[in-house]
Amino acid sequence: MNSITCNIQAHVDALIERLTVHEKLGLISGSTPFWPGMAAIALRDTPHHHPWPAGVLPRLGLKGLWFVDGPRGVVLHGGATTFPVAIARGASWDPALEQQIGEAIGREARSFGANWVAAVCVNLLRFPGWGRAQETYGEDPVHVGSMGAAITRGLQRHCVACVKHLALNSIDSSRFVVDVEINRRALHELYLPQFKACVDAGAGSVMSAYNRVNGEWCGQHHELLDQILKQRWGFEGLVVSDFIFGIRDGVKALQAGQDLEMPFRMVWESCLEQALADGRVAPQRLNDAVRRQLQLQLTMPPGDAPSTVRNSPAHRRLARQAATESIVLLRNQAEELPWRDLRSLAVIGPLAQTANLGDHGSSDTRPQPGQVITPLEGLRQAAPDLRLLSNTSDNPTSAATTAAQCDAALVVAGLDWRLEGEHIHPGDIAPILALVPPPQWLVRLLGRKRLQPWWPAVGRAMAWITSHASPPPGGNFASGDRTDLHLPPDQIALIEAVAAANPNTVVALMGGGAILTQPWDQHVAGLLLLWYPGQEGGHALADVLLGHLSPSGHLPFAMPADPAHLPNLEPRALQVPYDLWHGYRRLQRDQHSAAYPFGFGLSYCRFAWSELSLKQNQSAVQVALKLHNQGAMRAAAVVQVYLEAPGLQLERPPRTLVAFQRLELARGEQRRLELVIPLRRLAVFDPAQDGWVLESGMHRLVVAEHSEHTALAGELSLEGGWLER
Repeated sequence: MNSITCNIQAHVDALIERLTVHEKLGLISGSTPFWPGMAAIALRDTPHHHPWPAGVLPRLGLKGLWFVDGPRGVVLHGGATTFPVAIARGASWDPALEQQIGEAIGREARSFGANWVAAVCVNLLRFPGWGRAQETYGEDPVHVGSMGAAITRGLQRHCVACVKHLALNSIDSSRFVVDVEINRRALHELYLPQFKACVDAGAGSVMSAYNRVNGEWCGQHHELLDQILKQRWGFEGLVVSDFIFGIRDGVKALQAGQDLEMPFRMVWESCLEQALADGRVAPQRLNDAVRRQLQLQLTMPPGDAPSTVRNSPAHRRLARQAATESIVLLRNQAEELPWRDLRSLAVIGPLAQTANLGDHGSSDTRPQPGQVITPLEGLRQAAPDLRLLSNTSDNPTSAATTAAQCDAALVVAGLDWRLEGEHIHPGDIAPILALVPPPQWLVRLLGRKRLQPWWPAVGRAMAWITSHASPPPGGNFASGDRTDLHLPPDQIALIEAVAAANPNTVVALMGGGAILTQPWDQHVAGLLLLWYPGQEGGHALADVLLGHLSPSGHLPFAMPADPAHLPNLEPRALQVPYDLWHGYRRLQRDQHSAAYPFGFGLSYCRFAWSELSLKQNQSAVQVALKLHNQGAMRAAAVVQVYLEAPGLQLERPPRTLVAFQRLELARGEQRRLELVIPLRRLAVFDPAQDGWVLESGMHRLVVAEHSEHTALAGELSLEGGWLER
C-alpha cells in the first residue's frame, strides 16, 4: 500500500468519525428529495438539464458525486458530441478507439459539472431484438468485456465510470417484473465475465439491475453484489441502484451490498434509521457504504473541463472514425462498391435525411441544430459534382421512378426510436411508489399515523391509472423489445421496388439490433449496416460508399437465417430461463448456418493468413501469425481466434471466441502479430469446485474472419487442472 493510498484511507477514517448517523444516511441516498424530483421529471425535461447529485455535504467539504447518463455521449442539453451507439462501436472491434471515446465522454461530462458517467452497458445481447441492444456491444462475453473495459479505462481518467446493469438485464419490456432463472455455470461463463473485465479495468461503480435473478431482486441480491462482486472479484468501488425503482426492500438491499440509492431520497429514507436502531442493519455495513463513496470522492481526478471540449474538432473526428469503423458491409454483389465513377445517384427513403441517433430513453443525446450529418448531407458534401436525386418519401412507385433515372440507387432504411428502445410499462413501476414515504405536505395535513394504513393502496391506484392512461406525445412506450426482426412491410416494398428499377441498388440499414434481411437482400447489389451512427454518420457513410476508406466493421452478433433459430423472447414474461445457448453458440450447436455470422464483415481488400504458431506458458497461450493485405488500398482486418475445446467432462459450445485484434495494414503490407489468451478463457466454470477448471486434452485454436470461417488452425495438448475462483 503506497503513501497516497494510506493518506486517503486516513482521511476517509477521519471523515467517518466526524459524521453523524443522520449524515451517513444522507450520503447513501441521492441528494434530491423524492417528490420534488419526480414532479420535476414529470413536468419538464429535467434528466437532460443537469447531473444528479449524491453525497453532497458542505459541512465537511464534500462536493459529491454528480451523475449523468452517456452510452452514446453526455445526454445533457448543451451540444455534447453524439457518438455512434455502443452496438455500432462494438462492430468496430476496436478497444483502442473505444478507450479514446471514453476519455472524450468523460471530459465532456466534466464540462457540465458531472463527474460520474453511466456509459458502460455490458449486458449480453441474448436476443438481438432487445430494445436496448443499441446500448451494449454484442452477444459474446470476450468481445463485450474487451470493449467495456476499454471505455471504462478512458472514463476513469476524468471521472467515475458506472458499469451496468448487474446482472442478466436483457429484456426491456418486463425488466421491472421478470425473474431470470440460470444455473451457476452459465452465469459465470457467459453473463458475468464482461462485468469482471470492467472491474479489473478500474471501474469506480457498478449499477445493479431492476430484474430478479433466481427469485431475488438484483438490487438486494447478496450473491451478486456481495459474494461475487465484492468478495470474489475484490471490487472496492460503489454499488449503486438503478434509478428510482432499483430497490424494493431497503434493509435487505443494504445488507446485500447495495451502497447508494439513486437519484432521490426514497426507500432507504423510510426504513434505515429504524433498522439501525433495532439492530437489523449493522453500523459496520453503513460505514462500509459511506467509506466506498468517500474514497471515490477523494480520488476523483481534479478539475472540470471547459465547455469548448463539447463537439470539439477532435471529438467530431473521433465520432467520424467510430462511425466509419462501425459500418459492416454484408453484401457486395459483383463488387458494386465502392462507387468511384458514378455520374448520378438516387438517394431514397425518409431516413436518408433524418437525424436518426437512437432511442429516446435514458441514453438520448441532445445535439444542437446543425450538428448531425445525415446520409444525404454527407453524400452532398463528399461529392459536390455528383448528380444526386433525392426522394425521401416512402412511396414505392415514386421511389422506383427516381431510381430508374440514375446510375445507382441508395436506399436508407431501418429502425428508429418508435420501433425499438428503452421501454417503461407504467403498470409495473407505479406500485413501487408505495414504498416511498408520502410527501411532507400530506403528512402535515393528515398525520403519519392516519396515513400509514392506507398509503400502500395509493400505489395500487397509481398502477391502475397509469396502466390505462395514454402515453405522452413523444414518449417511448411504443418501443421496447422487438419480437419481429424483419423490416416493416412498407420498407421492404420500397427496397424491392427500387431494386427492380435499378440493378445497382445498395441498402444502408439503420438500427440498434438485428434486422432479418432474407429474402429481399438477394435482390440488391449491396447491403451494409449503418446502425445509429452518431452525428458524423453521414460523413462516414459517404467515405465508405465512395471508396475513400475500406469498410472494416464486423458483426457483433449473429444474424440468423430464420427467427426460429433464436432463443424465445416473450417481452412480458414473468420468468425466463437463461442458459449457455444463444447467438452463434446456439446456431452452431443446432447446426444452423447464420445468414450473416458473428464476426462477419466484408472489405474492399483481401487478406492472406500464414505462419501460425502456438505457445503455452503458465498463465496463457500465445497465438502468432502473419497477415498480408493483398488489396489495392489501406484496410483493416479483425483477426478472431476461436476455441474448439475437448468437451470431455461438460458440454461445450462447438466454438467460442477467445481473442481478437483489429489490425490496419497499408496496401501490400505484411505484419506479424501476436495474441495472448489467458488460460481462464479456455476453461469452464465448475459449480462443484466453485471455480475455473481447465480440461485436459487437445485444444484446437482457429484463426478466422468470423465464427463460421477457418483461415488457420493449430492444436495444443493442455494439462488440465483447477485455475482460480
